[in-house]
Amino acid sequence: MSFLRTYTKPSVFAAAVIGSLVAGALLGALARATETAWLTEVLDQLGSVFTTLLQIAVIPLVFTAIIVGINSLRRLGGGRTAARLGGKTVLWFAITSFIAVLIGIVVGLIFNPGSGGLGDAQATAENTEKAAGSVESWGSWTAFIEGIVPSNFIAAFAEGETLQVLFLALVIGAAAYSLGDRAKPFVDFTTSVFEIIQRYLGWIVRLAPIGILGLIGAAVANYGDSLFRPLLSATVAVYVGSLLVLFAVYPILLRVFAKVSPGRFFGKAWTAIQFAFVSQSSGATLPLTRQTAVNLGVDPGYAAFATPLASATKMDGCAAVFPAIGAIFIANISGVSLSFGQYVGIVVVAVLGAFATAGTTGWLTALTLTTTVIGLDAEQVALGIALIYSVNPIMDMMRTATNVAGQIVVPTVVARSEGLLDDDVLNTPSTPPLLSDTGEAAKAPAHAGG
Repeated sequence: MSFLRTYTKPSVFAAAVIGSLVAGALLGALARATETAWLTEVLDQLGSVFTTLLQIAVIPLVFTAIIVGINSLRRLGGGRTAARLGGKTVLWFAITSFIAVLIGIVVGLIFNPGSGGLGDAQATAENTEKAAGSVESWGSWTAFIEGIVPSNFIAAFAEGETLQVLFLALVIGAAAYSLGDRAKPFVDFTTSVFEIIQRYLGWIVRLAPIGILGLIGAAVANYGDSLFRPLLSATVAVYVGSLLVLFAVYPILLRVFAKVSPGRFFGKAWTAIQFAFVSQSSGATLPLTRQTAVNLGVDPGYAAFATPLASATKMDGCAAVFPAIGAIFIANISGVSLSFGQYVGIVVVAVLGAFATAGTTGWLTALTLTTTVIGLDAEQVALGIALIYSVNPIMDMMRTATNVAGQIVVPTVVARSEGLLDDDVLNTPSTPPLLSDTGEAAKAPAHAGG
């Protein structure tokens, strides 16, 4: 037990994460240099098991968190208060997406990815087939709209349709809210399930250094230097655009609208951002995202509503910066010069299409939807997506870290405007979420909503 207490201290855990990054890269390089297949396989298995352990909790976590979050708004006031908070939250989602996509376009135009040719990059048959299927599945707004409403309640969960589960959670949560005390047993049960899932994820988070070692090691072993070569300009552009949003746009919004020091924000949010970077999943990071918002002084009831909604729909990295750069890249390899109207289309999709980015494949849906709406050739889109698959693990780290930071920034800004930000809590040092032996970090939001 004393070892566990030491391990979960912020400094020790951070050192373990950094150490695993370095060790994973070295093992991956060794496996590639010596062509040691068994070592590559072991690293890949470690990463895959860790990712699977995270992903199996995402669907039930989103469903229960949304329902608990909606009903947590009851203590903040009546239905009008809840509607105002929801509307203001969505408005800020749109504002930040608008800023992020403009940055993506500007950075894309500066770096002009894909214009220098693809060199020796070759799309594999598997990636091309996967990409072509994505284009076919998400080739129109009609298909997207039809994909929101599930044809079968159970199938939405069994098939991992995050967007459909989110829709069901919003409807059921609203229905429970409208029933008041008559729905209390259901809300209490859902809250208990939510707390159980958070405790489970808290345990998995402690395994992060092992998972990180496997994920980074497998990436280096499989791709090596070639991970960056074919799409170096696109990869760098995504990082530059995301970093501008993360370290320029968000700090300005925090300072101007939330009256929160960027240093204080990153001091408390860094664990969640770091975990998002290595896990590449906003959904898996949700418990940390939610507790970070609470640690920043956001009212727990509002945080219980805003952060799960944001985790599925608020993705400035995947759905704003990246699709803009990705569309420019695909246009360049296709020999197409984008018109002003097509750039406007990229912006519109980023602002209005946030709900198309639910789940861990949000980048794929966002890029396919963007390129289709602006009229790029389907075969070239499939080829571009297949090429992006080769460097996607590296791109996705930065995209997801930006997503999660935005998912904390918006609730903080809205909470300040509504008088729901506690400065005493904001200025109090806190332990990284889900790393406390007591489990209090995991329980706080749900209790507050009960």
